[in-house]
Amino acid sequence: MNDDFFQALASPYRREIIRLLKWNNLTAGEIAQHFDISQPSVSRHLDILKRAEIVTAQRKANQMIYSLNLSVVQEILVHVAELLDGKGETSHECQ
Repeated sequence: MNDDFFQALASPYRREIIRLLKWNNLTAGEIAQHFDISQPSVSRHLDILKRAEIVTAQRKANQMIYSLNLSVVQEILVHVAELLDGKGETSHECQ
């Protein structure tokens, strides 16, 4: 499982960026309009989300368009469901 994914989720700003990208692809400027932090700070958050492969970026003219990488999000959700289900793990009895 990708630890970068969970580290990326540690920030409330990054979680909100994910929510924003759930329905729309947005530029960094459009994302920054939703926050009271600087554009460079938003860009740093986007870089962390890109490294974790949660978002992808595509250049269009002179702007970067960010979108949610649904395949990675779905893959992590499957891993979390398996973790919670306990499949493949030895059960430990409490004494």
